[in-house]
Amino acid sequence: MSEESKKRLSRRKFVALTGGALAASGLLAACGDNTATTAPATTAAAPAATTASSTTAAAATTAAGTTAATGTTAAAATTAAGTTAAGTTAAATTAASAGAVADFVTSKSGFKGSLDYWALGYAAGGGNAFSKSSDSAVATFMKANPDIKVTITGYTADNAGFAKIVNAVQSGSGVDVFRIPNDSLPTMIRDGAIASIDPYITAEDKADILPNLFDLVTVNGKLYAWPLWVPPVSMYLNLDVFKERGVELPPKNWTYDQFVEIAKKLTFTRGNDKVYGYSALIDPGLVDLWPIIMSDGAVPLSSDNTKYTWNTPEAYSGLQKVVDLVKVHKVTPPDFGTQKLDDILTAFKNKLQGMWSRPSGDAGTLVAGGVNLDIWPMPLGKSGKPVSAGGVGLIAVTPNKDTAKQKAAMDLARYLTSPQVEKDVPGYFLAPAARKSVTVVSPYNKFAPIAPTAWITPSLPAWTQIRTLIHPNLQNAVFGKMTPEQALSQPTDEINKLLGQK
Repeated sequence: MSEESKKRLSRRKFVALTGGALAASGLLAACGDNTATTAPATTAAAPAATTASSTTAAAATTAAGTTAATGTTAAAATTAAGTTAAGTTAAATTAASAGAVADFVTSKSGFKGSLDYWALGYAAGGGNAFSKSSDSAVATFMKANPDIKVTITGYTADNAGFAKIVNAVQSGSGVDVFRIPNDSLPTMIRDGAIASIDPYITAEDKADILPNLFDLVTVNGKLYAWPLWVPPVSMYLNLDVFKERGVELPPKNWTYDQFVEIAKKLTFTRGNDKVYGYSALIDPGLVDLWPIIMSDGAVPLSSDNTKYTWNTPEAYSGLQKVVDLVKVHKVTPPDFGTQKLDDILTAFKNKLQGMWSRPSGDAGTLVAGGVNLDIWPMPLGKSGKPVSAGGVGLIAVTPNKDTAKQKAAMDLARYLTSPQVEKDVPGYFLAPAARKSVTVVSPYNKFAPIAPTAWITPSLPAWTQIRTLIHPNLQNAVFGKMTPEQALSQPTDEINKLLGQK
């Protein structure tokens, strides 16, 4: 088996897991673990339970698929049979049925007081659809548990945001429950900043959660977080811009060359406005560009995560494809490489952007804003194999000596990853769910066929440092300050040294 295939989800097994729901309802979702807005100040959730409309945003592109214990990659959606919209399955009827009748929202902790929940991509006041759904979910939990008050704090899916949550958790105060990409998990587990979920997870939970996801959160035989969802980076197509330019949609197995030709046609001047064919975010915390870099067959690390492998001709040619979009084809905005999320969101909404590679979290926000879009796989490179990138969203709990408060925090985390929260707040799930009993809604269903192609970033203690070494070089290549070969080969020794540390 090739290294890149080991890093991807098994398509056959993923379809087996999701196909039943697709057949039953036509609605299965895949969302991105990317944030959809800037992080706000802490805010209390609304006191009354509501039903959210379609949701969006959130999670973290850097979320990973390798085991925290051994560093080996875990396929996110792998075994067991597909679920129906009602939660029944041929292979997991017992688990799904249990999920359908279980009371996930009522805490039996006896705790009276406040919980602090930090949510990736949340904005106070419902700045995006994910924020609204989070408010509604937390409000539902508080209505069922009137003695518990939950306050939500948002943080961004970039290096600054991840540093903020890691520092807050490691300080030991102000965070009880938090949503995190799993590549940020190992260091906090090592430092004793995350509580094991073993005393709280039930046999029914274990039967319902996709089994290989446990590899992501297992250290020394203990489980340390509740798996939430599995998102892939995909290509957003602005259908109104396509129509305006008379450009037909490409085949799903489109090539990089076809992508470039379309991007050129979608780059034009409209009155006083310049419309660009393509853009993506470049940040140490994101992998939105990585599928293009990997499209010629190179992945960043060896299959056992012991060696840096982006110092190869296949990697250099993949990064050259990105550089050519800027320097040769001129289909990207002038600030490509330094753009912020709101910049691209606004451009896409205003029909100033034709295509955008991004996980699924922002799809709901755009659709709710009236944007006419479709979701496509990433274009094929020289490898001829479809490839995406992404990770697994998790919800973790910090340790607390107050056993009642610890139980209440675990009850909140369990509810926020349960099938019940999707029923209470339709559209809460923004990606293919970690549980077999969950069916999520459009537009996220369009990402489901792409998820099995995702290379999952590794859950390694050194990964934060590794991605921080890689990304400035990607920017320097885009800015013309380094060649692709210089950019990707330069950090080899330092990354291999980090990988060799125990």
